[in-house]
Amino acid sequence: MRGEIDLQPEMFSYVDLEARIPLSHPIRRIRRIVDAALTELEPAFAEMYSDRGRPSIPPEQLLRAMLLQILFTIRSERLLMERIDYDLLFRWFVGLGIDDAVWNHSVFSKNRDRLMGYNVDELLFEAIKSQAYAKQLLSRDHFTVDGTLIEACASIKSFKPKDTSGGDDDGENFHGQRRSNETHASTTDPDSRLYRKGKGKEAKLNYMGHIVTENRNGLIVGASVSEAGTSQEWTEAIKLLAGQSVRPGQTVGADKGYDVSNFVGACRELGFTPHVARRKYSRIDARTTRHAGYEISQRKRKQVEEPFGWMKNVGLLRKLRHRGRENVDWLFRMTATAYNITRLKGLMA
Repeated sequence: MRGEIDLQPEMFSYVDLEARIPLSHPIRRIRRIVDAALTELEPAFAEMYSDRGRPSIPPEQLLRAMLLQILFTIRSERLLMERIDYDLLFRWFVGLGIDDAVWNHSVFSKNRDRLMGYNVDELLFEAIKSQAYAKQLLSRDHFTVDGTLIEACASIKSFKPKDTSGGDDDGENFHGQRRSNETHASTTDPDSRLYRKGKGKEAKLNYMGHIVTENRNGLIVGASVSEAGTSQEWTEAIKLLAGQSVRPGQTVGADKGYDVSNFVGACRELGFTPHVARRKYSRIDARTTRHAGYEISQRKRKQVEEPFGWMKNVGLLRKLRHRGRENVDWLFRMTATAYNITRLKGLMA
């Protein structure tokens, strides 16, 4: 017989929110990884908040919601709050009950900015890494470095002279005028820099993101953001490598852009053998390239592009939504953390 539609809603629901999430859903594996990391951060959370005053959004729920925003490619905090309000899976992951009220998007943003002052992004990034180290999923000996341009949240028309006494202060018609980072700056995002990827490419206001990946499973072990520039690639890569533990026989692969004296010499001072792709007049010779490890590093080097592709397409880093280097650095490292979580979900299954 034909079923009938009952327009009278039920007053109570007796189905637990936990029972509405399938046992085989991959979000459950992600939740276990995140919960283990947040448990490790509990002492740090206890020091951040006072015993007095009005209660804020719990930092655990705040970080879970931020990870959901990255994993599900949600453009803004307003849309994120709407999704949490009607999506039972989001409520379950964040830790809200089915009848709990959802926060206002502006309150959520203010609480997020509070966490930024305590470097919680670095703590969470290291906590996820420690789980991978415990499962022996990370290589401590062989790494790859690379950088990518991230388009700033600023229009090229905001790039105006620092000295407004000139005739270019309207910023509307700049054709035929010489513009550089020494004389001009963006009024929208002063930390961004005008930079182009190569000859024949258009110049845009950019930041530069840098990562270090290990060669076993391609997980990110270091991430940072700098001003856009050629020398920043080498400088930030050395800083990230210096943060890794020093062991004999360590190698680092890179593309031809890193085949310069500043990078090669600094790697050797740190104890890393530079396995960079060779230019015509290379800084490395047959003493390095004759070993089989050099060819392996060159094959593994291409894996570093996978995190960048995921972070730009899924993590919404192709065009930034935040301004200021501190905010961009926070977002970049959180997106790198989300990428590692998605990789660990499969590796630890």
